[in-house]
This record gives sequence, C-alpha cells and structure tokens, in this order.
Amino acid sequence: MRKIVNTVLVAGLLASPLAMAEKGDWMVRGRVIGVNPDESSSNPAVPVGVSDETVLEVDLSYFLTKNVALELIATRKSFDVSSAGASLGSVTLLPPTLLVQYHFTPDAKFRPYVGVGINYTRFSDRSLAAGTLEVDKDSTGAAIQVGADIEIAKSLFLNLDLKKIKIDTDVKVVATGATATNLEIDPLVFGVGIGWRF
Repeated sequence: MRKIVNTVLVAGLLASPLAMAEKGDWMVRGRVIGVNPDESSSNPAVPVGVSDETVLEVDLSYFLTKNVALELIATRKSFDVSSAGASLGSVTLLPPTLLVQYHFTPDAKFRPYVGVGINYTRFSDRSLAAGTLEVDKDSTGAAIQVGADIEIAKSLFLNLDLKKIKIDTDVKVVATGATATNLEIDPLVFGVGIGWRF
C-alpha cells in the first residue's frame, strides 16, 4: 500500500506543472512597423546602404501554455539600395520569422513578453546596378524580440513590439560570379498594432 501511495504522490508531483501550464489560445496581430537597417559592408571599397522603410506586418501566435507561445510573422517590402550616395536599384525582401515567446503575466492587463527564434529571408528582384550586380536568393539568421500586449477590451489588445533580426547577403558581380561584398542588413524593427486573441 505504501508503495502505491508513493507512486501516486510522485505522479501527482510530475503532473502538477503540466496542469498549471494549460494550453492557451490563438492570437493574430496586425502592426505598422518601422524597419531600420543597421547595415555594414565587408568590403570598404564597396559601401552599400539600405533604406529605412515603413510597412505592414501580420503575425499569428499559438499559445502552447499560458506563458509560452509560438509566433510566426510575415511581411514583404522593397528596399532601396545605394553605394556612396548613388542608387543601385532596389531589392524585395520576404522575411518570415518564427519565434518562441515567454509571456510573463498572461492574465494581467499589461502582458510583457520576450522572444527568440529564427528568420528566413527570401530576396526577389535581386538585380542591381543595371544588371551588373545581384544579391543572393536567401538568408537565415537569428531573431530576438521584446514587446507587450496591453488589454483594451475583452480579447482585444494594443501591441508594442521590438525585434532585432540577423539578415545578410552577398552582393555578386554578375559577369564573373565574384563576391563584391557581404552586406549585413540586420534591421531593428519597431511595431505598433492591434491584436485579437481567440
């Protein structure tokens, strides 16, 4: 009997964290984001700059528990590229990012969170400098995040969000295939939007 009681107690202790970590809901957010590249060029002889841009962003989150969520964000935008003040053209970025978030106070009015994850960026319209240069097709890098959801009505939230994303690409000479420089874009992304939890 004592062995059975001990087994039950151990099982209860192991199960209690799982019971507290109940599955949460879905949340969809729409944000206006400012994308501010922190660009740098590996070749000082080929200084490359990327424009700041404002764009819409959409994300979908699924709460694995009350505190832990997975967030997938998506947006698409063209950025002007220049070198030493001269325009090289533009490239279009599609940068879906998957983050694991921890929400500190999931039942409060003010709900701060942090996140860490991975970004995959797909470049299109890759041709630059009248077709003499081009950028790589894709990039993979880390992403970190801090933000907060502020309840303004039942299931409706004001969202503030800040992300740092690692994005880089090689700029190549089309005629030879040689790499002219490695361009680190590494944007700081600040967003304000509305979220709906369901």
